Amino acid sequence: MGQSFYVYNGGTLSRKDNTVQFITCDGTKRDIPVENISDIYVMSEMTFNTALLNFLSQHGIIVHFFNYYDFYTGSFYPKEQLLAGRLLISQVEHYTDSEKRLTIAQKLIDAASFNIYRNLRYYNVREKDLSGHMAEIESLRKLIYKTCKISELMGVEGNIRKIYYNAWNIVVNQQIDFEKRVKNPPDNEINSLISFVNTLVYTKTLSEVYKTQLNPTISYLHEPGVRRFSLCLDISEIFKPLIADRLIFSMLNKNQISQKSFTPGLDYLHLTKKASQTIVTELEKRLAATIKHRELGRSVSYQYLIRLELYKLIKHLIGEKEYDGFKIWW
Repeated sequence: MGQSFYVYNGGTLSRKDNTVQFITCDGTKRDIPVENISDIYVMSEMTFNTALLNFLSQHGIIVHFFNYYDFYTGSFYPKEQLLAGRLLISQVEHYTDSEKRLTIAQKLIDAASFNIYRNLRYYNVREKDLSGHMAEIESLRKLIYKTCKISELMGVEGNIRKIYYNAWNIVVNQQIDFEKRVKNPPDNEINSLISFVNTLVYTKTLSEVYKTQLNPTISYLHEPGVRRFSLCLDISEIFKPLIADRLIFSMLNKNQISQKSFTPGLDYLHLTKKASQTIVTELEKRLAATIKHRELGRSVSYQYLIRLELYKLIKHLIGEKEYDGFKIWW
C-alpha cells in the first residue's frame, strides 16, 4: 500500500519514466516510484503538466491542493476506475427517497455523537470533570431517531457539537479560551487548527472513496452541492472525533502545538510550515496505527477503518446488510 507524499517546498512535479520526479527551486531532484504513492498533498506553489496528470490518473493517484494559508483548494480526482451502474442508481435512490436518506443520516450522527461522547469519557476519567457535558450530550443523543427531517437532525448535531466544543477548554491543558466553532474563515488559532486537521481527514476520506465504487458527490447528511465531494463530509463526521480531535488534544497537551505554531503577522490564523509538517507527520502515524477489529478478527489501520465504513455503506445501499456507523469500542 502506498504512502501519502507531502510537498512543502516550491518546485516542479513531473513524470520521469515510471516515477514521479520532484525538482525543487534550487534544482534538487527526488524520484518517487509511483507504486509507493497513495496520494499527493501539494502544500506550496507547484508547477506540473498534463503528462504528469495523465500518468497519475492511470495509477489512480489523487492530488490534494492547499494554499499558503493551509486552506484546502481542491483535488485532482482521476477518472473513476471502479464503475458500478447499479450501485450508482441505488445511491441516488437512497438520496431522493427522504425516508431512506434520513435513515442513513441518523446512523451517521448516531455514530459521530457516540464517538464524541467516548472522547469526553476518555478524559473524564483522567482528572477532567466532564460529567455535565457528557450528560447533556447523552440527553441530546436520545433525540436523533426522533427527528423527521434532515434539518431537525442537523439541529441536534449542532447542539451536540456546541456542548462538545465548550468542553475543549477543560480537555486541553493550555489556555485556549475556545467558545465556538467558526469556519470560512476561522477566527482564532484553535479554529484554524481544527479546520486544517478536519480537512486532512476529509481528503483522506476522499482518497478512500476513490478506491470503492461509491460516487463521492452523492451524500445523505450534507446536501450535495457544486464543487464538493459531500459524501466525504458525511463519512468524515464519524472519524473526526477519533482521528482529528484526539490528534489535536494530544498535540496541544504535549505542547507540540502552541501559539508559537502560528504566524503573528496574520493574527495567528496561519500555521507555520514547521507546525504544519509536524501535524501531518503525527497524523500519518495515527492513521498507520492498528487496532484489532472485532468482526474481522485481525488488526487494521485507522485509515483502513474508513474504507471499511464505505464498504458497510455499499452493503446497505444494495440491500445486503443494514448500515450501522462505526463506533469506538476501545
